[in-house]
Amino acid sequence: MAIWTPTADLPAPPRTRPHVLIWIAGALLLILLGAAAYGYYIAHSALPQLDGKISLPDLSAPVTVTRDAHGVPTIEAKTLEDLFYAQGYVTAQDRLWQMDVMRRYAAGEMSEILGPSLIEHDREQRILGLREIARKWAGTLSARDRSYFEAYARGVTTFLSTHQDRLPIEFRLLGYKPKTWTVEDCLLLGARLVQDLNHGTYKSALVREKVLAQLGPELTADLYLNTSWRDRPPSAKNRQFEEETHPGSNNQDDDEEMDSGADSNVAGARPSAAGASRLAARPELVPGSNNWVVSGAHTVTGKPMLSNDMHLNHQMPNLWYEAHLHAGDYDVVGVTLPGLPFVIVGHNRRIAWGFTNVGPTVEDLYIEAFNEQGAYQTPRGWQTADHRAEVIHVKNQADVTVDVVLTRHGPIITDLIPGETRKIALRWTAFDSVHDPFFDIDSAQNWDEFKQALATWDTPSQNTVYADVDGHIGYHATGHIPLRASGDGSLPVSGADDQHEWTGYIPFEKLPSVFDPPSGIIATANSRITPDKYPYSISTEWDPPWRTDRIYRVLESGRKFSAADMLSLQTDVYSAFDRFCAERFVYALDHVKNPSKRAQQARDLMRDWDGHLTTNSAAATIENRSQYELRRLLLERRLGAPPRALPKETNTPPESLSWKSYRWFSSSLWLENVLMKQPKRWLPDGYADYESLLAAAVEAAVNTADSPQDLTQWRWGMFSPIEIEHPVLGRLPLIAHWTGPGLHEQSGGALTVKQVGRAFGPSERYTADLSDFDQSTLNTVTGQGGNFLSPYYMDQWKAWYEGTTFSLPFSKEAVEKAREHELVLEPGSRL
Repeated sequence: MAIWTPTADLPAPPRTRPHVLIWIAGALLLILLGAAAYGYYIAHSALPQLDGKISLPDLSAPVTVTRDAHGVPTIEAKTLEDLFYAQGYVTAQDRLWQMDVMRRYAAGEMSEILGPSLIEHDREQRILGLREIARKWAGTLSARDRSYFEAYARGVTTFLSTHQDRLPIEFRLLGYKPKTWTVEDCLLLGARLVQDLNHGTYKSALVREKVLAQLGPELTADLYLNTSWRDRPPSAKNRQFEEETHPGSNNQDDDEEMDSGADSNVAGARPSAAGASRLAARPELVPGSNNWVVSGAHTVTGKPMLSNDMHLNHQMPNLWYEAHLHAGDYDVVGVTLPGLPFVIVGHNRRIAWGFTNVGPTVEDLYIEAFNEQGAYQTPRGWQTADHRAEVIHVKNQADVTVDVVLTRHGPIITDLIPGETRKIALRWTAFDSVHDPFFDIDSAQNWDEFKQALATWDTPSQNTVYADVDGHIGYHATGHIPLRASGDGSLPVSGADDQHEWTGYIPFEKLPSVFDPPSGIIATANSRITPDKYPYSISTEWDPPWRTDRIYRVLESGRKFSAADMLSLQTDVYSAFDRFCAERFVYALDHVKNPSKRAQQARDLMRDWDGHLTTNSAAATIENRSQYELRRLLLERRLGAPPRALPKETNTPPESLSWKSYRWFSSSLWLENVLMKQPKRWLPDGYADYESLLAAAVEAAVNTADSPQDLTQWRWGMFSPIEIEHPVLGRLPLIAHWTGPGLHEQSGGALTVKQVGRAFGPSERYTADLSDFDQSTLNTVTGQGGNFLSPYYMDQWKAWYEGTTFSLPFSKEAVEKAREHELVLEPGSRL
């Protein structure tokens, strides 16, 4: 008997004829080719004009723009107003979309072009009020500075108004057009840079508060160390360290041998994205920077050399825009921030300078007491809070209104803190005042004029190194650092009284500084800059001193340095701390019973390791993974395990404390102390001694799911990659490969001079040669262009990745020799 099935009595479907399939495939191919051709046409039409003449309004005389082999413009004008007008126009030629999206990002206007997924970002920016900061800043500009900012803004606006039919392809893809550029927009981008550099420490204060409640003062003090015997404050007398006097140190750190992190897999093996994502971020993986300056006594030229590499989040196009600006006596070259006039880091005819972040504590949290009527308590009674309504426009969705509550200390940021119910106000120096000192810095001719310019700088607080053609070198910290009635800003405090109020700022002349030190060497790398017994509190969260110490050790080696040597130091990948940890793991495995064969292999690899985090190092990966497991074993039983991820549809849960919450910049100092002193209070239950604990950490590390069968294949570069992609074009499969470097192996780590992470690292590498400025070098991460069809879009990537660089023409003869394009901007009628 036949059994009926649902398809038993149905006729077989007709076969698709081959020619129909071919026709469909051909049609799809034509559609794809048509889309590609249209995209190419749009992108190509937006390429900047590099040669010939352009008539522009608002110019009083012709301006010449020459570009070299990397698209770096030299802009020569008769007047400063014409110069900055042309700077705005030329920068917009290459970076208009980047400028516009950075403006929107800072202002909290991303949802308008990208939709509801950016609402929370926009909410945070509206609460912080960067647009309000920019408005306030604009109102304080001197007449001179306002004229320069207005000229720059007019230059940008002239470009976008004359290129409405040839806008960058990103505008077409996202379906919007940019608005007129204003002085306020320039300053908004400056405020965003302040946010990147001097904002966010309040999050550490909230975590520390929870840790203190959980662990008590003794263990909390252990975790939050902020000083080290390795600290090298630039204003203190430079000193050589005797390694043998410190337990756990070694004498194999060869000061004269720098292992450059010259990565070379541009077209080779690419790391596994899955494997890379599994590598736990180390607590020190935060943006940092390096700068140093040496006198002529330490150089092959007999004149000072100054180097600077600022470590910031990578983006596509890269953050900085190189430019040479010249009008009369104003003659300066270096990196600029697209959207702002002037040069940020570089040199003029007489002096050179560079920056690193101080990392100051310039944010305090105040717990405000509100009553049912919405007033908050002050020493003078209840005060009505101010309110600012912020309307967020959302693409394809209704507007969202944010009620920003403002107290005497600043905005209530409770909505930015997951699970927080207290009314917490944020005080931040950026709310008080912001001043742009860069025209005066660019124009300074000597140390005194340079210091006068720095004295007006309020935020962000920076470590500034200096050199001049007369052979002088110097250092000065900058910025407004609060003086407090009590406390140091490391914990939230009551806002109902005046016991923790700011009483002023550290006077500029009291900030750390040094001029022509006897050693002839000055270096900073975000670590402690205050000498012993310094009377003021600048930071509660310095970076650890590993990078600074490494830089000093190399520069104090007695060698005579060239510009090439400076680049080698910038790309150095030796980590003293990681090597120290590896030695401790090896010692532990040598002294425990019956380690596994995998642990023995790991031990042997670490025993032979020289401490350099090169791309092919298996020992570096094993040590880092073991260190991660060691941190977990030490902290998890005290701070708890992280909660499991919740389904996306659930609301954000209260932020619970876990061992992963502890992300202290200098957590390596805590771990170093634990390993050297081996205090019983930190030894977890179930371990007889620290050797068994360290051995267990290695056993756990080499038995993770992503560890290879052969540990020699566990390449560091595979687990510490760099990934840079265009935020829009990188999501389009047809062209993504041409719009950003993508994912690559890389050398270096959190504590190497070449400090890197997956999404951040050196944003530029610069060395000024004060004997001959034409021998100075500079390169950025990818290139000058913002259009992926531009020859200057990624032409610098290979050099940056492999650790080479380019000369930076400055003299008239060198600029002329390097000229590949010449564009003349001529006065024309108003639009």
